[in-house]
Amino acid sequence: MDERAEALAEGLSRYLTRQRRADWTVTGGARIPGGASRETWRFVAGSGGEQHGIIVRIDPETSLIDTDRALEHAAIDAAYRAGIPAPEPLYLEEDASFIGRPFSIMAEVAGCSASAESLPPEHLEKIGEQKWRWLGRIAALDPAELGLESVMTLPDPQACAMEQVDYWAGVIRDDEIHPNPIAEAAVRWLRRNPPPPPQKLSLVHGDYRTGNFLFSPDGEIRAILDWEMAHIGDPLEDLAWSLDPLWSFNQPQLAGQLIPHREAIAHWEAASGLKVDPHAFRWWRVFASVKGIGIWISSSEDYHHGAAKLPILAIAGWLMTDRQERILCDYLSPHSQHLFPEATA
Repeated sequence: MDERAEALAEGLSRYLTRQRRADWTVTGGARIPGGASRETWRFVAGSGGEQHGIIVRIDPETSLIDTDRALEHAAIDAAYRAGIPAPEPLYLEEDASFIGRPFSIMAEVAGCSASAESLPPEHLEKIGEQKWRWLGRIAALDPAELGLESVMTLPDPQACAMEQVDYWAGVIRDDEIHPNPIAEAAVRWLRRNPPPPPQKLSLVHGDYRTGNFLFSPDGEIRAILDWEMAHIGDPLEDLAWSLDPLWSFNQPQLAGQLIPHREAIAHWEAASGLKVDPHAFRWWRVFASVKGIGIWISSSEDYHHGAAKLPILAIAGWLMTDRQERILCDYLSPHSQHLFPEATA
């Protein structure tokens, strides 16, 4: 292990020894690439003859978007208890004295990958079906039964859409380095064309997309990751984000590079028991791009002014903002050439 990993392992050994009231030793530290909102590390924790893989999420010096670690931990715990595939949450620690920053610990989901590039086509279809069925299952959960009242506000159904617009418009306004007329025009459109209220309020994951779940070599989804933007709201928000053309990359005909968009929506409807209203869904798709621009602009601001010059922040701030603006123009311009055909599905 390098010096940083050794220091983390030593602090985590002290922490687990205190929590478990027995001698525990943490070894094998390796940082997991990616993840712009938290540092993520893999360790092995052992005591006597026991050994367990653990994942440690650590608050970074700077982040792609400001999030609440307690909220993330609570959302994962609620999903795990409800039978949604999520890592088992073990500890949330706000005391920075152990490893220098607050952190959380989850059980490792071993033998899985987040990259589908090497899988055969039949596995891609299988993952695609599961991906949107699990999202539908999340939408079907009753927020009142999840025990999240202490960390999440239950919004007024009539106001939840505009509350999200206000939040992300504020992020753009506060973090922009230069004017963003496309985002401003889209925000005006969202305000002038409000959607109908949600069919139901649901737990919204907030960043449900390809790359944020783990699957086994045989194509079974084992864990949905990155719940740091979870909140209670309209379940169409998650569906629209998951189907944003941004995640299709160079395969616009496939949702998240997995299955056709209509199939993804059909799987979601079957699992959630809800129907997609075309008017409401179009609104949430425009919103998804505004939200995306808010995230990428925030990353630009962090790279420009922050102490940690992480390349992912600069890349997101430039490349992703440009693509998201092109998607918005394709959605809203009267001269659109519909370069993103899935946007009209």
